[in-house]
Amino acid sequence: GGRSITATATDLSMAGLKLAAGFGSANERLTVRIPIPGDREIATRATIRRSTKEGAALEFDQLDWDDMFALARFLHPRLP
Repeated sequence: GGRSITATATDLSMAGLKLAAGFGSANERLTVRIPIPGDREIATRATIRRSTKEGAALEFDQLDWDDMFALARFLHPRLP
């Protein structure tokens, strides 16, 4: 809807992330930007799967290859 929200991720995986703040409603779609330290910023679409006062669970759309590799390097630092 044209608004920007900054939130802290409490859990991150190749499939999605959990945010510390709840917002939006289930099945709402949004754009997520994740800065990967020492690498690139991942920008992708995501769907809110659950949202409560305690947090929101987002599922990523399919990541492009470069974003997928950047996220894999961050989550599994032993990868080249």
